[in-house]
Amino acid sequence: MAEEIEFKLTLRPQDQSRFMRQPLLKTATRRQAATLDNIYYDTPDLALRRHGIALRLRRQGSLWLQTVKQSGTAAAGLSARPEWETPYAGHFDFSAIETGKLRDRLQQRHLLSQLLPMFETRFHRTTWHFGSPAGGVLLTLDRGWIIAGGKREAISELELELAEPGEAALESLFTLASALAERIPLVPAVRSKAERGYRLHGDETTARTVKASSPPLDGGQPPLLAFRQIALACVDHLQQNYDGALHSEDPEYIHQMRVALRRLFAALRLFAPLLPETQATTLKDALRPLARQLGEARDLDVLQTEIVAPVLAALPDEPRLATLSNVITLQRYHARNAAEDLLQSARYGQSLLVALHTLFCQLPGNPASAPLVEFAAARLQRLHKTLLRRASTAKMHDPMTLHALRIAVKRLRYALEFFTPLLPRAKTRAALKRLVGLQDTLGQINDLAQAGTLLMHCAGDDPRLREAVTLIGGWHGPRHARLLAGVPGHIMRFSRWRLAV
Repeated sequence: MAEEIEFKLTLRPQDQSRFMRQPLLKTATRRQAATLDNIYYDTPDLALRRHGIALRLRRQGSLWLQTVKQSGTAAAGLSARPEWETPYAGHFDFSAIETGKLRDRLQQRHLLSQLLPMFETRFHRTTWHFGSPAGGVLLTLDRGWIIAGGKREAISELELELAEPGEAALESLFTLASALAERIPLVPAVRSKAERGYRLHGDETTARTVKASSPPLDGGQPPLLAFRQIALACVDHLQQNYDGALHSEDPEYIHQMRVALRRLFAALRLFAPLLPETQATTLKDALRPLARQLGEARDLDVLQTEIVAPVLAALPDEPRLATLSNVITLQRYHARNAAEDLLQSARYGQSLLVALHTLFCQLPGNPASAPLVEFAAARLQRLHKTLLRRASTAKMHDPMTLHALRIAVKRLRYALEFFTPLLPRAKTRAALKRLVGLQDTLGQINDLAQAGTLLMHCAGDDPRLREAVTLIGGWHGPRHARLLAGVPGHIMRFSRWRLAV
């Protein structure tokens, strides 16, 4: 068995020729090229996929190889997984697999009898060998197609593979990746060729927004290891919505990317007592420009769809509203285009590489500290006390106190979501439901409070557009009053709530 440790990066097809001219490639100790044909097998009900197994036949020249891969660990384009590669002699042979459970599963007679080709990949692979004291890195450029059911999807990606594991070797990998990404947009690829092939086979290519998920945590693990898992899950959340943000008009993709960054910043704040200040600052500085650009686009989305559109629908014959709506629409498109330009620029990939390099290579080892379960309990209790204090001082006529309460609610909610695997399931679910309800109410109040400033900015010095702003404020007045009236009830329920950890 070999363990494959690789880092996948997406390269836009139009950048392939620029990539091939990179001077850095001339420093490779060796270069190879080959055309690879691959056939992936599974049962009609996709039993292998369900169990995290990939079965592939690869033809390279006249030689056929059988490869079995098992799901390992994967985060933000970097994966480590076991694989078994053996010559193929006309029939599947799994006897070389040392893992008994996996070998027994593959050798089941009814499974063997049902194996069918699912999809193929055909691509040209160029490989560069870079030596280093740590063991070296293999860089490959794959250009070709995934083919399934009469459909095809382009392959254009880089893979950086470690010749052998180790922290020094991983440092070499990120050094090489960062050098390659200096001038050409490269972003972590969160889906393997096999996953993309299955999606094409099952006609799952329609983009869908992806929401946040909590990584599996263990109460006895070191807290800094948990932070890395949580932060990498946030980067994955960001990247899972990347393609949709570029190729769909649905504003939810931008929203989810913004949520991913907010969760990452919340994790940094949550684990701040253990994080070296330099590493935390590096992460924030790398991602803050992206957060700012996505935030501008999202704020205008909310302004148009949730503040202006309902009033325009209620007063369709009011020309001042229509004119203001058109101004906002133009600004909204400018903000979205600016966000898309950033996402397609080299800066975006560079910021992610800085973040991943920090998370994988620059966090300290696991210093002597309390286990995660104790750290989580202490931090949750602290956040809960802050929420209760902010709730007791909140004033319905003071937007600043309501904003402070909203921030406290959001921080406790994210912390509970991060630590969900460690907590009582039913009580945590009930607590999250309360927090989401209050956060939603306070969020709508905050949107209405911020809308005035944004609307006046859009209206400029035009008196007719300023009149439209006044109309919008008056129309939302009753809603704002209802939302404010509901806050004391939320606060009263929270004043009696005791967090169970």
